[in-house]
Amino acid sequence: MSEAAYVAVDWGTSSFRLWLAERTGRILAERRSQEGMMMVERLGGFAAVLQSHLDVIGAPADSPVVVCGMAGARQGWTEAGYLETPASLSSILERAVAVPHAARDIRILPGIAQRHPNRPDVMRGEETQLLGAFGLGETVNAIVCMPGTHSKWVRLRDGKVEGFATFMTGELFSVISRETILSYAVAGADDAEDVDAFRAAVSEACASPALATNLLFHVRSGQLLYGGEASAALARISGTLIGLELAGGLLNAAPGDDVTLIASGRLQALYQSAFDRLSIPIRLIDADEVVFQGLSVAAKAIWPEGDAS
Repeated sequence: MSEAAYVAVDWGTSSFRLWLAERTGRILAERRSQEGMMMVERLGGFAAVLQSHLDVIGAPADSPVVVCGMAGARQGWTEAGYLETPASLSSILERAVAVPHAARDIRILPGIAQRHPNRPDVMRGEETQLLGAFGLGETVNAIVCMPGTHSKWVRLRDGKVEGFATFMTGELFSVISRETILSYAVAGADDAEDVDAFRAAVSEACASPALATNLLFHVRSGQLLYGGEASAALARISGTLIGLELAGGLLNAAPGDDVTLIASGRLQALYQSAFDRLSIPIRLIDADEVVFQGLSVAAKAIWPEGDAS
């Protein structure tokens, strides 16, 4: 496979994705698994897990590897540290950390930290999505929403990450729907989406975020007094939490800012519906594709043509 130029890896807390690519960015092979950071020690460590996937796809022994995500965390493979906001997207490439004593050239991209006494925040992995979505452009001004267990809202100014905020939307949804009194309201809910209940909850929560916990309790009290399906209750919890997130995430938007949504699958559909309900136009980017694109930008910059082979 002489055309292989580099390997790109997105190593999350609970997931692992790997791509073997040629210099043009064409993907030659791909691997996905649940061998995230939380599992690697049981499987022999980061190096062993990576090598097992490289062996399966027959990656050349000299192919360099660029990694983003939790492999660079303090408890990961090799700590890649954090860039400080405001951080240019190009500085992500300049601060890539080499894994010591590795059999091949392996670089891990850093995260980004916001060191503000009242708004401390960190991201690790999302910076690579930004790199894939916007490249190294110095004229980008946007508000970027990246939904997930811990959603990120990023403010880009002139190609720099000026600031960002994390919202625990996905994690709270899981806890509230399973571990609180609202678990009774959603018991037996099927996969059917109650779009009307979701969109109504988005509107209410975004308009009155100070009533957040009251709106959540309405899910239970409304069902007790007026009836309703479990699927509608589940949709109201989801819509309330996403509406609250949008209310907070849009606080830092300036007039004329473009809003970019980087998402895929079910989250993409939910957030698109929420933005539509609020009449907020968005630019949509597929999250599954943009991670590889960001890693590809990094690989080409770290190993200029002729050096990554």
